[in-house]
Amino acid sequence: MQMFRAAVLAALFFAIGRAALAQDVTLTSRDGGIELTGTLLGFDGEFYRVSTRYGELTVDGSGVLCDGPGCPSLTDFVAEMRISGSATMGQVLMPALVEAFALRNGLKAERIVVDPQHFRYEVADPEEERVIGRFDVHVTNTDEGFADLLADDADIVMALREIRPEELTRAREAGLGDLGDPNRSRVLALDALVPVVSGNNPIAAVSLGDLARVLAGTLDNWQDLGGPDAPIVLHLRDDGSGLTQGIGDRLQRNSRLTLRADSIRHDSNAALAEAVGKDPLGIGLASYSELGTAKPVVLSGACGFQLRGTRAAIKTEDYPLTAPMFLYLPARRLPQLAREFLAFTRSPPAQIVIRRAGFVDQAPEEISLASQGDRLANAVAVAEGEAGLADLKRMVAVLSPMRRLSTSFRFEPGSARLDAQSRSNVQQLARALEAGEYDGRTLTFVGFSDGQGPASGNLEIAGKRAVSVRDAVIRTAEAADLARVAMEIDAFGEAMPMACDDTVWGRQVNRRVEVWVR
Repeated sequence: MQMFRAAVLAALFFAIGRAALAQDVTLTSRDGGIELTGTLLGFDGEFYRVSTRYGELTVDGSGVLCDGPGCPSLTDFVAEMRISGSATMGQVLMPALVEAFALRNGLKAERIVVDPQHFRYEVADPEEERVIGRFDVHVTNTDEGFADLLADDADIVMALREIRPEELTRAREAGLGDLGDPNRSRVLALDALVPVVSGNNPIAAVSLGDLARVLAGTLDNWQDLGGPDAPIVLHLRDDGSGLTQGIGDRLQRNSRLTLRADSIRHDSNAALAEAVGKDPLGIGLASYSELGTAKPVVLSGACGFQLRGTRAAIKTEDYPLTAPMFLYLPARRLPQLAREFLAFTRSPPAQIVIRRAGFVDQAPEEISLASQGDRLANAVAVAEGEAGLADLKRMVAVLSPMRRLSTSFRFEPGSARLDAQSRSNVQQLARALEAGEYDGRTLTFVGFSDGQGPASGNLEIAGKRAVSVRDAVIRTAEAADLARVAMEIDAFGEAMPMACDDTVWGRQVNRRVEVWVR
């Protein structure tokens, strides 16, 4: 009785104030002293989620009896998880992960196609000879995924862009919590936007600045890129695609430009890559996971650096057009099977599945300095005078005994706040520390900057960034025994640029914190 009163009071504290739509369940404490009536919104096998006249409440099922047509079966409970959003994630990656999760746990997953945009996995336990879970997937786009979540038609959103301010506001108003909180989202895998042309097109490289102008339509002739005197035909995904929205967001944020209105739109990544491959005057931004027969174009700059959309460059986010693939989770309990699935997506076996599906996984890798020849060549190229060479020698001396983690940290433009991918990386590194994966080792957080302004100021800023990332990891790794791992700070300012400083994109890539281990 007392426990039930406490549960109700706690639930009332977090109530969202939404009126009940129907009265289909009644929850009664086992001594009959308290009774709640409302609409059952969900049951995870342990807790009821009910819309009542007090708002939306979550009640421990062990302390109540349920009566009414909406009451679930306690003996044959079937966990349900509704997933909606990006077709890029939903068509290939999510099915591969669900099937791998079932196989690893001795379960059987049967795929049932409902219609062209919906499919379901029924997960059965062969020993119990019954279905124990259903994964309903709505394959659409990022916009529709967030709309489904807000309409309570989804439990998880698959997104190829960050949640927008207006979506954050509506989610809070709907009682879904702060979806901008690091615990409410995670990066499942990485994709990237790769400029592509036809194999017959002579263009092999394009600068970030010129690419932005092509996308905006202010540069529309191949002659301006060293090609023939012919119009540039731009191919993009449809407006609802998270990848296309990500392009628009970056253009408007970084260059104050908007996407040209006369581009040819495609409803899938495969269709875009195929069309560009056949169009001698076409250029497009394709998904790294699906380039087809189109020819990738290298990103270049006035300083002579070149950036290729390789797996290694995407994983470290050294490639400036990296596109994180997000899962957004509302602030409510999911069934145990769903929670186990989400935990599986972060496991080493799941990272193998992600790689086989054609995307870039999240498993940290260690990279020796000797294998980073392009980065060192860039560092040598920009070193100026005796001071520059001295900084370069110190950097090589410090980093040579160590190996770089593929986990990097970058910041939102004009802000000291980590970007979404980096906030996820903080969580990932903190979990590794809690698991003791770096016990007995030294982690050095190394800050770098762009080349704008005096070198001394850049070095100071880079050091402050390294401190802020280290402190964020320490705060997040609450259960870690940090006495077992050394965590140091160093900074080299502008000594090892990844891209030219002539664009906002390039400067953003250069402003970073890396983690080196020994």
